[in-house]
Amino acid sequence: MDPSFWLQRWENNNIDFHKSEANLVLVRYFEKLSLLKGSRVFVPLCGKTLDIAWLLSEGYRVTGAELVEMAIEQLFMELGVEPNIAEAGDVKHYSATNIDIFVGDIFDVSSKLLGSVDAIYDRAALVALPEEMRHRYTAHVTEITGKASQLLVTYEYDQNLMEGPPFSVSKGEVNQYYSDSYNLSLIVSTDVVGGLKGKCAAKENVWLLKKHQ
Repeated sequence: MDPSFWLQRWENNNIDFHKSEANLVLVRYFEKLSLLKGSRVFVPLCGKTLDIAWLLSEGYRVTGAELVEMAIEQLFMELGVEPNIAEAGDVKHYSATNIDIFVGDIFDVSSKLLGSVDAIYDRAALVALPEEMRHRYTAHVTEITGKASQLLVTYEYDQNLMEGPPFSVSKGEVNQYYSDSYNLSLIVSTDVVGGLKGKCAAKENVWLLKKHQ
């Protein structure tokens, strides 16, 4: 997907994907990751999600990756925190106490740059990417995080009825992307109330991915 798509949406404030409160999936199911307080959680394609504020308030450290710098400027402003900003290869590194965000192409974020993470929370990254990018994305995130456990949210619906994002990602696709590295558990599958974007019936699937022992 062309980066200009997301840049234009932020510039036009067309960010209906941004929620006004922490996602209920995170609040209800994050404990499934069995993390200690102080653990470091990676949020790919994070935008300025309020999920980050929730994670910080619960005593976790957060690292994220985001293409659009405006989103991260707004994130730190809304957190009430002044970030340190540094160049880090092909991306910018915004940092403050317990938070590190890498601004740029996620494929330019290496394992060395990212550092050690204990878990991944993917609510809006995999489903934001068209099918032709998803293989590369999942392989990259798996590699740079050392197969850290994941709480993953996907949607499943008739892609012919609505253009993404969010795109439909089937259970079979999730298995295809992750089963070589993880044991997959479908925690819950629920109907999206009112349909996805009010346009079509959809299921919201919440997954727990744990590295093969």
